Amino acid sequence: KEESYTNFLFKFLVIGSAGTGKSCLLHQFIENKFKQDSNHTIGVEFGSRVVNVGGKTVKLQIWDTAGQERFRSVTRSYYRGAAGALLVYDITSRETYNALTNWLTDARTLASPNIVIILCGNKKDLDADREVTFLEASRFAQENELMFLETSALTGENVEEGFLKCARTILNKIESGELDPERMGSGIQYGDTSLRQLRQPRGSAAQAKQQCNC
Repeated sequence: KEESYTNFLFKFLVIGSAGTGKSCLLHQFIENKFKQDSNHTIGVEFGSRVVNVGGKTVKLQIWDTAGQERFRSVTRSYYRGAAGALLVYDITSRETYNALTNWLTDARTLASPNIVIILCGNKKDLDADREVTFLEASRFAQENELMFLETSALTGENVEEGFLKCARTILNKIESGELDPERMGSGIQYGDTSLRQLRQPRGSAAQAKQQCNC
């Protein structure tokens, strides 16, 4: 199985207000098609996909969280130990854009201050109904040290790129030493045994075996 040969496992979140198309983005990324009958997510949903990033095989374990306020306490419990996140708003809804600061604070407080986040302005296909300009959102991203893309879960535009860009940044940070996969709650696990043995200190093989759930 392809999963047997993964170098890393990254825990991802998809966060943002209700109705922004978070579940549709995940479905497009996993299934390569648009989710026609998408209802509001209750609690959290899960999806995973193995991708090739910079010559490494990475399994993304993605938690799609409910955007409705009544599920906030449930979804917050899934933030812990996430390595990356897609922070989603709807370009046709100023309200979802205005809520970004709260979502961002939650992610950095509850997951990790080092969480790698890409801002996704979804529903790019509805440009005629746009309420948030590309420039305004890119400024927000710059001010908050976020990557930024506009996406369309309907057409698939930039959806894969959003997940891969986030994964690529995490991998770069591991390779530069900025992120330590062995730090508790890093949201990163080693998949490949030989890679783990190279990087892990002596005596932690049992711990490594316990961590690997691929």
